[in-house]
Amino acid sequence: MELLSTIRRRLLLAPLRIAVVDDIRAWRGIDLLVGSWHLQRAIAATTNAKRVGILLPTGALFPMATMACWSLGRTVVPINYLLSRADLEHVVKDSGIDACVTVGPMLDFMGGLPEGVQAIRVDQLKFKGIPPISFANPLKPDDLGVVLYTSGTSGKPKGVMLSVGNLQSNVRQIREWVRFDQRDVMLGVLPQFHSFGLTVLTLLPLLAGCKVIYTAKFVPRKLLDLALAHQPTAFVAIPSMYNALRLVRDADPKTFAALRFAVSGGEPLAQAVFDGFKERFGVEINEGYGLTETSPVSHWCRPQEQKRGWVGRAIPRVEVRIVGADEKDLSANEDGEVRLRGPNIMQGYLNLPEESAAAFDDRGFFRTGDMGRQDNDGRLAITGRLKEMLIVAGENVFPREIEEVLNRHPSVKDSAVIGSSDPSRGEVPVAFVEMKEGAIFDEQSIKAHCRTELAGFKVPREIRLIDALPRNPTGKIVRRKLAPLLVTDSSQTR
Repeated sequence: MELLSTIRRRLLLAPLRIAVVDDIRAWRGIDLLVGSWHLQRAIAATTNAKRVGILLPTGALFPMATMACWSLGRTVVPINYLLSRADLEHVVKDSGIDACVTVGPMLDFMGGLPEGVQAIRVDQLKFKGIPPISFANPLKPDDLGVVLYTSGTSGKPKGVMLSVGNLQSNVRQIREWVRFDQRDVMLGVLPQFHSFGLTVLTLLPLLAGCKVIYTAKFVPRKLLDLALAHQPTAFVAIPSMYNALRLVRDADPKTFAALRFAVSGGEPLAQAVFDGFKERFGVEINEGYGLTETSPVSHWCRPQEQKRGWVGRAIPRVEVRIVGADEKDLSANEDGEVRLRGPNIMQGYLNLPEESAAAFDDRGFFRTGDMGRQDNDGRLAITGRLKEMLIVAGENVFPREIEEVLNRHPSVKDSAVIGSSDPSRGEVPVAFVEMKEGAIFDEQSIKAHCRTELAGFKVPREIRLIDALPRNPTGKIVRRKLAPLLVTDSSQTR
């Protein structure tokens, strides 16, 4: 059964069951269905374009709008509401949308939609009664289900094309790997314009028939109150969120007592965050791995397979290659590029045929651009990004290794390492650090700490204090924004 039909069937089987709780209200299965039919009519009356934008806060309105678009045979284009104006206009032009499902507060926040894009205001629609139900020409597995634009950490955002089959496959793979059913409760704060927020926190609960609790903005105290009230069995977040939660004063140790899965992704999980969260709430965080291009989940470390610093084994039907510079497969415990193949891998990048072709090797494996290694049991560890790797006096150095050490210093809250050109070594590492509240920055103390755990050539040449590391909308550090901060005048370098 195709994706949309499966979701509808699941909602109709339990029409009065609470499916979603968000910042607005609790929504039953029938509420989601009827709401999607109202939106379907509004979209059909507004645009004939094959792609429709969705600009909404995290909540129940997003799955309603998605179902409405798919019922009409239209592709969904989720809009990142933190985009710059220039990037927003690029997304609109590149995707070809001329209408966007949204609400007034989002329009105010974004400063309105670009010229030529009509707003379908959900907050101005009348959701009374049951509108005429038309199944029109729903999308099929091979059809383009969504175009997700990457956050644009380098250059303009690229539209990742995911078919309905890609999305459905990834949900099935996850459910086969870690069982989810109607008894589960998911807690979601990641934005639904992000691949993890779309697949794991929106489609997975709909298909599993389990309740999901949303909140549109990450406010640590509020999230802890929601968790204590609803006792989620699954929580997915990025490391900085886990870190903020563990630092909330007077947090109830029983807040996450029902958790079966606490999953971290998006960036490395620092040992201090892992240890602190476990000490505070009695919960071990497991890491996962994936990219927008993989729908997104490719690896998930199940609790019974915990191995710190590793993101687990590949989920069903995902094949993995670790490839060296000579394009040959590497043995276990050797570092190389991680490449993936499976039914959840993207169709390509919208309007970028050359980049789409280059994203796959001659065996059809997607080039992730991530460096990693597998152990003898098939567990994967991500060691860095190909483009972020430094070459210091001929030695490969990955920022992640240095950052892990920096983050273990008692005064450092978070860190990022980039390379700076050096006439004798080619490159040297330079670190930027955020300090914990009340901590005093002492460069020499932090360097001394690094020397106890790192080879000399990996110790940062310079450590700089920064109020806040630059991050993208999902919290991942954007290292390229640190490069302009480097001092180029040799008289000012140490």
